[in-house]
Amino acid sequence: MLRPFHLAFPVHDLAAARAFYGGVLGCPEGRSSDQWIDFDLFGHQIVAHLAPAAGGESSNPVDGHDVPVPHFGVVLTMTDWELLSARVAAAGVAFGNAPHVRFAGQPGEQATMFFRDPSGNALEFKAFADDAMLFAT
Repeated sequence: MLRPFHLAFPVHDLAAARAFYGGVLGCPEGRSSDQWIDFDLFGHQIVAHLAPAAGGESSNPVDGHDVPVPHFGVVLTMTDWELLSARVAAAGVAFGNAPHVRFAGQPGEQATMFFRDPSGNALEFKAFADDAMLFAT
């Protein structure tokens, strides 16, 4: 059984993080304080830590799109990916890279989308028609 990962990341505003991760993405909330909030992101523990001065990033080209670095997310089932894509779009969140298929017709073909949380953290959610292609070369 694959074990959940844990990721702590900076946010500028905990109320905005709570509204985005809890409200827009539908992540159940766990423990919290006035400095951090735990969320359940598809079975993984992510923790938004208040860090108003955090920032800085770059990007790399991948299959014709600029991919922000750093970023994080989850590999979902295609059905869950489609539902999340619709939920994010309905909430009016701007996509950095709109939902699309990357590496079409090649090993590792995947549906992917990028968007940012209110603090500017980049998130990528992806799905494979064939999960065996996750680490395809």
